[in-house]
Amino acid sequence: MKLILTHDVEKLGSAGDVVEVKDGYARNFLIPRKLAVKWTKGAGLQLKQMAAARRKREITSIEDARAVRDTLQSALIELALPATENGRLFGSASTADIADAVKAQLNQTIDRRKVVIDAPIKTIGNHEVTVNLHADVVATVKLLVLRG
Repeated sequence: MKLILTHDVEKLGSAGDVVEVKDGYARNFLIPRKLAVKWTKGAGLQLKQMAAARRKREITSIEDARAVRDTLQSALIELALPATENGRLFGSASTADIADAVKAQLNQTIDRRKVVIDAPIKTIGNHEVTVNLHADVVATVKLLVLRG
C-alpha cells in the first residue's frame, strides 16, 4: 500500500515521505495512529505544497545555521511562566513557549518542532534545551524560567 507519512516513523521514513508498506502494517498500525495517510493524486499535490512551505521555513545554508547557533548560545533566554510560591510551574514549559521567547528576545525565528527538551521543565531556575537548526548544526540554549 502506498502511503504518505505525516510523522517521522523510525526505520521507515520522515514526515512527508511517500513509502510503500504491507497492507496490514498500514491498516493496523500507521493509519489508526495517524502516522500516515493513503496516497492519492490530491494528497501528492498537497505534499508538494507542504514541502515547498517547509523549504521556505527552514534555514537553507549551514553558514546561516551556524550564525543562528552562535546567537542562541551567547544569549540567556528569559521565560516567565505562572508558578507557585515554592517555584513549581503550573504545567511545564513547552517548545512553543521557548520558540516564542527566542523570537521576542533575539528576533530569531526557530521552529518549535526543532526544540528538544530532555526532561520536562517544571520548576523555575536555569535549564538547558537543544535546538536542531540544521542536519549538522545543533545549538544549546540557556533558559532562565521566572515566575510570571
